[in-house]
Amino acid sequence: MTTVGINGIAGRMGETIYETARDRDDLTVTFGIDVNDTNLDLPVYDPGETAEAVAEHGPDVVIDFTVPEATLDLATACAEAGVGLVVGTTGFGDDGFAVLEETSEAVPLLKATNFARGVHALLRTLGPALDALENYDVEVMETHHNGKRDAPSGTAKTILEEVSEYRDFETVPGREGIQPRQDDEVGMLVRRAGDIRGEHEVILAGNDEVLSLSHRAEDRAVFAAGALDAAVWLAGQEAGRYEFGDVIDAT
Repeated sequence: MTTVGINGIAGRMGETIYETARDRDDLTVTFGIDVNDTNLDLPVYDPGETAEAVAEHGPDVVIDFTVPEATLDLATACAEAGVGLVVGTTGFGDDGFAVLEETSEAVPLLKATNFARGVHALLRTLGPALDALENYDVEVMETHHNGKRDAPSGTAKTILEEVSEYRDFETVPGREGIQPRQDDEVGMLVRRAGDIRGEHEVILAGNDEVLSLSHRAEDRAVFAAGALDAAVWLAGQEAGRYEFGDVIDAT
């Protein structure tokens, strides 16, 4: 039985992770951390008590979907307590990535911009498509709920990173005015509206045809299930940096 803590347990994703975890028999959530009050039937700590909470409960893994500042405080606490960390938070700068890298030298750390298996299938399909359609134009679009803080999404950035393995390009964040498309660019379009869980699309266009690779999450539970799968898998790993693809390959 894997023991898990949830950082941001009262947030959109944290609450979904907790509810999804209650239906599983391979793990148990022992505590949460959140800035907001909750009525949950388990201990929930203020972010200022992160280190104390992690040390007191000593879970196998803590799952984090918060903001970079809170994630980095948690990373330090996990490293000190010898606790694994699953990170779904996005929007880190170079300094934040450096802290996560340092944490992974002490404990197993899995960071992913997306925990949907379908997204990783899209990423694995993208490379062969780019190879086959070498001279086609590439555009990326992502849509999320109106409360998402970072733009473009972490998943969209991961898609662009995959494209960069096959193309040299300049990212163009939308277009305005007279701006004819150049051969060495990829457009990155962002939309924020309502309660949309997450939509990503890559199009490759040329030769009078369009190939569209897209993924739409119908419910946040798909991300929660992936994060929980990652936590169970990570609990048995040595210190190091891991990706969600490692979980998919192993399960």
